[in-house]
This record gives sequence, structure tokens and C-alpha cells, in this order.
Amino acid sequence: PSFFVVDINNEQKEPFLADIKAGGGINRIDTAPMLRGIITRINGASAVEVAGEHWVLRGDRGVTYGDTRPEGAVLTEGTWWPDGYSGPPLVSFAAEEGAELGLVIGDKITVNILGRDLTAEIANFREVDFGNMGINFIMTLNAAALAGAPHSHIATLYVAPEAEKGILRSIAKSYPNITAIQTREAIAQVADTFRKLAAATSWSAGVTLLTGFMVLIGAAASDERRRVFEAAILKTLGAVRGRILFSFALRSLITGAAAGFVAIGAGGIGAWAVITFVMDAEFAFAPVIAIVIVTTGALVNLAAGIAFAIRPLSARPARVLRARE
Repeated sequence: PSFFVVDINNEQKEPFLADIKAGGGINRIDTAPMLRGIITRINGASAVEVAGEHWVLRGDRGVTYGDTRPEGAVLTEGTWWPDGYSGPPLVSFAAEEGAELGLVIGDKITVNILGRDLTAEIANFREVDFGNMGINFIMTLNAAALAGAPHSHIATLYVAPEAEKGILRSIAKSYPNITAIQTREAIAQVADTFRKLAAATSWSAGVTLLTGFMVLIGAAASDERRRVFEAAILKTLGAVRGRILFSFALRSLITGAAAGFVAIGAGGIGAWAVITFVMDAEFAFAPVIAIVIVTTGALVNLAAGIAFAIRPLSARPARVLRARE
């Protein structure tokens, strides 16, 4: 949607919708009543004790009501209540969040709305996609359960881009209590923030990789004196330069590859722990990138090993062995 509109009073709803439609440029309008509620209990027990510190239980959540099944709502389990239902309160719960909380059909949840506890039975679970920026609620109750409760309405406006500024000015002028959030600008700001974060992460990763390569090169350089002595011994025993160079190169390649695969294991486990337990997100391993980095590290180590093998191969065995004594 182009706009996400909140704080529409009951008596303003119809005039507001009429004025917005009369202004032109509107492709679609969705509205819903909204209250705020805190889930306090699940099946009579403390919600936090039952389901832990889930984000749905942290603070209040938007709650709506209705007897008609929302257009496009996909039920994953259970059935919708009939139109005009006036029995014990029923609730439709978001499927993914319900599974994370361990809820099943028939469970009873207590929601504190406007200081009053309301216990409702879960009648169904439905798919909720918060990524579409539309009207989405974790909980939808039957209309009779919240009859008479004071509330406001929210709306999403799907508007032609050229009409957005005019509609925003109209809302601000005619309905000062109503807040219209321009979704396009909000998304642009969030996207810009993520782009900057991604760039900072990439630069940080680049510096880390460069440091790692320098460490590999430094390790090869520090091993040069020992290679001089080894080359002298091998030459004395009859080894040719090609075989000695091959042994040094093979050692460097194995060392670089081993360091890389250890890094993949340690880095993968560390990244999984941070993503899963700190950022509370889904971890995805990128094997192609990891293999490319490991291969590059092994080749850098190989090149460094060959470069620092030139002096050991050119040293005369007699002089080296005498100096060793």
C-alpha cells in the first residue's frame, strides 16, 4: 500500500473514505477495526511461563474483530465461525506464531483489552504475511466478543504514485487527528539503512579476509629459515630441485586448505549461533562463497610458499649445513 492510516474514529470512517475516494487516484482501500491487547494467559496459565519470551507476548498487539472471513485469508487449520455468531468468544490466530507458541485448536487464550480480560477459544489458524505491509493481525475475534468496546479503525490506501502527495495533504488538512504513514518513504528509509549496513558488513568482511591472507603469507615467510635447512638435507640425500619445490608447494596448499576448512567450521557455527539466538532469524549457509574463500586462501598460501621457497632452493647445502653446526 501507498499509505498506512491509523486513528480513524468511528464517526470519521465513512466521511473519510468518501473524501479519499472523491479525490481520485485510489486503486484500493482496505479497512479494519483495531484495538490493542496483551496476551496474559494460555489455558489458564501464565502465557510467558507456557510459551517463553516470544515477541507476540512482549507488549500489546493489534486485535481486530469480524464475522466475515477476511478476503484472501487462507486457513491452515480449523474453520471460521458463522456470520452472526454470538456464543463464547472465538479467535482466529496467526498460524506461524501460533505454532511457535505451541498453540493448537481448542486452546484458550486470555487477552487483556482496555483493562478487561477476555478469554477466547482458538477456532482456526490462518496464514499471515507481514511482509506485504497490508492489514495483518495476530488475532481476529468474532464481532460479538468485542461488541461495544471503544476502538478506532485503520486503513491501507493503494494509490497511484502521482496522487500520493495530494492525498497526504488532504488528510492532514481535513483530519488532523488521523495519522497517514507514507509506506514508500518508510520502505525507502529502511532499505537505505540495510544498504548501508550491508556495505559496512562487506567492508568489514573484506578487511578480515585481507588480514587472514596476510597472516598466511606471514606464516610462510616465518618458515623460510627452516626450509633452507630442509632443502639442504634433501639435496644432500639426492633430491632434485623440482621434487623439493613440489613438497614445499604441497605443504603450503594443505596448510592453506586446512586453515580454510577450520575457518568454515568455526565461522559457520559462530554465525549460526548469532543469527539464531541473538538476532532471532533464520540461518542460511552459503557454501559457494565459503568454498571460493577457502580456495583463494589455499592458493594465496600456495603462492606464498612457492615465493618463499626460491631462496632455500638456491642455497648451497654445504654452506647451510656448516652454518648449522
